[in-house]
Formats: sequence, C-alpha cells, structure tokens
Amino acid sequence: MAESPKSHSPLDVEKYPVAPSGLALEQVHIYVRHGERTPVGVRLAGPPANLPEHWMMCKTARRFQAAVNVPGMDSEMDEFQQSRKIVERVDGTHKEGQCLLGELTDLGRKSTYSFGTSLRELYVERLGFLPDTLQNDGEVYFRTTNVPRTTESLQQIVHGLYPTTKCQPNAIPSIFVRNGRDENLLGNAGSCKRLEILLIGFAQAAASAYNHTLEPLDKKISKYIDGHPVRIDGKPRASGILDTIRAATAHNVKVPPEFEEKGVIDVIEKAVVAEWFAGNPLSPDIQTIPTADFLTFKSSPDKTEEVRRLGMGRLLDDLSTKMQHKVTNGEKDPLKILVHSTHDTALAGLASTLDVFDEKWPQFTSSITFELFRSTPAGNNSSFLQTLMSPFRSKASPEHYIRMRYQNKNMVLPMCADEGKHLPGSPEFCTLTAFRERVKELTPLDFVAECAPAGRNSTA
Repeated sequence: MAESPKSHSPLDVEKYPVAPSGLALEQVHIYVRHGERTPVGVRLAGPPANLPEHWMMCKTARRFQAAVNVPGMDSEMDEFQQSRKIVERVDGTHKEGQCLLGELTDLGRKSTYSFGTSLRELYVERLGFLPDTLQNDGEVYFRTTNVPRTTESLQQIVHGLYPTTKCQPNAIPSIFVRNGRDENLLGNAGSCKRLEILLIGFAQAAASAYNHTLEPLDKKISKYIDGHPVRIDGKPRASGILDTIRAATAHNVKVPPEFEEKGVIDVIEKAVVAEWFAGNPLSPDIQTIPTADFLTFKSSPDKTEEVRRLGMGRLLDDLSTKMQHKVTNGEKDPLKILVHSTHDTALAGLASTLDVFDEKWPQFTSSITFELFRSTPAGNNSSFLQTLMSPFRSKASPEHYIRMRYQNKNMVLPMCADEGKHLPGSPEFCTLTAFRERVKELTPLDFVAECAPAGRNSTA
C-alpha cells in the first residue's frame, strides 16, 4: 500500500527539540503550504475511475461580510454587506457546498487552523517566546501569495495563533500581499523570462529522461485516462494525475486500487519531482519545447545555480536581511514571528536550494521553519581562566545561529558542515555568518537584468 499523505503531522509540538542551554530564541520565520484543496483540474472523473467531477467539500465559510463604503459616511464607519458564495455549474445549476477547482476545502481550513493553534501551543504556551495576548502588531508578520487558498489558509492560521479574544483592539494583525510582479514567495517565472526559459528546459529534459520509467504503468493506469499513456508531458500530465490522487486520498475519497500501490505512486512521484524540482523549477504551468537531454541539463551547475538565484534567491535574501536587522537592533526590533502562506513549489524550492530536499512532494500544510538563536553567557562554554579574565577583555558580540526545520525534522545544511560554521556538537545550528555568506551568493545583484532572456550574459 502507498503511504497516505494524511499520516503526517503538520506541526508536532510534543516532539519539538528544545535548543541546547545557552541559546535564546530571537526570531522565527515560517513558510507553510496551504491546507487541503480540491484538484486544480478535472481528471479521472469518468468511468472506470469515477473520481468526483464536483467536489462537495466546501460547506463552511460560504457566508461573507464585506466592508462597503457608503457615500457621505465617515470611512471609519463603513457598513458591512452580507453575502454568500455559491459555485454555479455550466448548465446554470448549483448545489450548496460545492468547491471551485483548487479551492481550500473544509478539511483544509481545519488543518490550517490546527497549524495555528499548534504554533500557539509551541511558541506561546510551551516556550513562552510569544506573548499570550498580542499587544503590538509589530511583533508579528503575516504574508500570503495573492491566491485564495493561501490567503484563506493564512486567515485560519492567524485565528489559531491569535484569536480575536487574544488581540488588543489596537493590535489587529495585518495580512500582507504583493503584486504579482513583486512576488517572491515562489519562483516568479511570470516576471522573469530567463527563469521561464530555464524551467522549460528542465521540464522537457525530465520528460526525455523519465518517460520511459512510466511506460510500465500504462497497462495499469491508461484505462483510467481514456487509454492515453502515462507521461510527464502526456494528456493529462503525470503531475496532474498525481495532484488529483493526492487531493482525493487527503479527503478519504476512494481511488482506483492501482493508485494505492506504492510501486505505482512512487514511480509517478519520482518522475514528477524531477520535472518540477530537479533544477529547482518552481512553476507548475510549464509548457514543453524541445531541449537538451535531462542528464546534461541537470548536471550543468551553472544552470542549476542560476535557477536557484532567480527562483529562491530574493526570498532567502529577505529572510537573511530581516534576521540581520534583528541581530543589529536587538530589542529595538520587536518582530518575533513571520508566517508566510505559500505553495508546495516554494517549500521544495527552498529545500532544494539549500540542498536538503528529500525528493518527496510537499504535503498539504507542511512547513519549513528558520529559527534565529542568540548565544547567551551560559552557552559560551568558557574555561575558568577565560571567565576570570573576561572583565578585562572587550565585550564580544554574541554568536547567532539558524536552525532550519522541515517536516518536523532538523535539517543539517551542507553549507554549514565545516568546522566553525555551526555550533560545536550540534551541526543543525548553522552560524548566521555562514548562512548569510551562502545567501549572498544566491541573491541576484540586479534581478531585472538577470531575468533578461540571455541572463547575466545578456548585452541588451
């Protein structure tokens, strides 16, 4: 049997490893995939697969309260308009509770709310890092991509972390969103032509290398896709098949028995992960064109590094800059926790860029966390003589460390493996200096120029 993606715990508070004594938590950056959703397209809906064409899993949050400005009224006194959202089918009919394609479902709302309550349980109740009641919205930062399922997921997370009863009237959390051209919470091929070209190359190269591995599945699966072969660039695409099956199993929708076989799902997942993430590609909407052989393309360090720079470099630079600001300003910078609601491609992109990707499709509500720690006097491990002489020495700045966690596991970053680049005896604690050095290498100096079709070699 294939492993159910539902078996994971989005945030395991009980098994969270407290940092060694001598390290004090300073700031937390969280990147979380949205909750369970419906498939982004209609696939496997006809016999013999008979998966739903219409997903009736969106019964909650169908009533909305929108602020409307009434002419002549003070802007502080806007009225609220009650309304309901109902999905209408092509024939004009409708049924209560039907979801749009790619919409956050009732289950997705539940899991993201649970993620928020787990954050509260960990960082408020267990560690005492965050205040019980939010007194100042400068302590928190919430941002989402401009997509309904990520926005709604973040709303649920915020409500779990700081429900209305735990927010002072002047500390209403803001949810930030950027224009599409400025988005960096995922690889933004829409605003970077060079990145789009590279992603197309990796996608087609993956098809050339992996389609033959999918051929043995045709006799098992083709009957469910109108007799078509299972291919990375097939109709439907292998990624679309995997998306539909993962959405169905997450919601306890029965799938054909072949898709419950580990040998089937693993082969499809391996091929799809290669298509999307082998060079750290970050856009699902890739069209195919002839290109180089995958092995040649993948083995090109220049192309892989370029995709990482253009795909995740700006996001990592944002993270690094905010952490450094915290280090520089200390308590003058009140920001403690930053929660970003994003997509599977962002999590895989971050993990791949930092060389800790597990080659598995990121699950719904899975997350990556970067925690910033400051060393305290108790953690310096100074000798008796050093302690005795310390009053006569200049006061050294405390060391700062970053710990990355993914899927409830500490990540040991290869870039911090060398002696002096991590906390002695704890390789998962990377020095901030080593982390920032690598991020600097990954940060585009001129994003617009590097996004020209010819990249940094462009003379245009």
